[in-house]
Amino acid sequence: MTFTIDSTATDVLAGIDLTGRLAVVTGGYSGLGLAATRALAAAGATVVVPAKRPAAAAEALDGVPGIEVDELDLADLDSVEAFADRFAKSGRGIDLLLANAGVMALAETRVGPGWEGHFAINHLGHYALINRLFPALAADGGARVVVTSSGVSPDATLNWDDVQFTEGYDRWAAYAQSKFANALFAAQLDTLGQASGVRAFSVNPGYILTPLQRHLTTQEMVDAGWIDADGNALLPEFRSTEQGAATLVWAAASPEPAGDGGAYLKACEVVRRFDTEQDRDQAVRLWALSADLTGVDGLAS
Repeated sequence: MTFTIDSTATDVLAGIDLTGRLAVVTGGYSGLGLAATRALAAAGATVVVPAKRPAAAAEALDGVPGIEVDELDLADLDSVEAFADRFAKSGRGIDLLLANAGVMALAETRVGPGWEGHFAINHLGHYALINRLFPALAADGGARVVVTSSGVSPDATLNWDDVQFTEGYDRWAAYAQSKFANALFAAQLDTLGQASGVRAFSVNPGYILTPLQRHLTTQEMVDAGWIDADGNALLPEFRSTEQGAATLVWAAASPEPAGDGGAYLKACEVVRRFDTEQDRDQAVRLWALSADLTGVDGLAS
């Protein structure tokens, strides 16, 4: 079936029965993650929502069937390890994992041993989480992992000389780097994981107004031409959270993208494959850097 930029998560999952399937959705209580969680639960999945603010997550998800809320702070690798250990003790496998939580446009923020905030939270936290959960992802013959990225330019690269932006910090450059890292990570995870049946995708959800913009002032968004003074979206590209979540759940649960592991998706279609020599080299290099920084590599040969 053909879906478009106007399709919703509910449209994508129509006729798909996820009864008995278990999903993990980071950031699953706000914005795109909340829309994806609701759609997956409505299709029958049990959805685990690890949250930095468990009480807020429980409130946002009140009344949604099949939801489990747990605690997770992606900026804290001890919290990541603790969540993964608690999940492992449940003895359950994971069928779908949406690495969706993220931050954007942070003022210079340092976490852990001085890591730049976007790179640490958007990429390194998810890298460590997925590597620690890999046995559960591979347990039942495989799973799908979907990483929420953003717009990625054709000539994107990581700031290899200063990945942590210790000099000349720019919040938009740091955010863009973290989102490119998300896409490279998904590509390399698919390469390493497919022997165990684990396939991975990255997704550009498009232009969506969500709490992701919480670090921007209203005036900054007005000046950018995104919204008017009353908060109404101005760009014709803006879509609802349910529309933005469509490609996330399409990648996670639809049979259509099954053979496109590692691809970068938008509007429920493949728009890029990270298969050039430069892309592959950067993906391998990023994985090695991430393993070194976090001390975690669940797929080490």
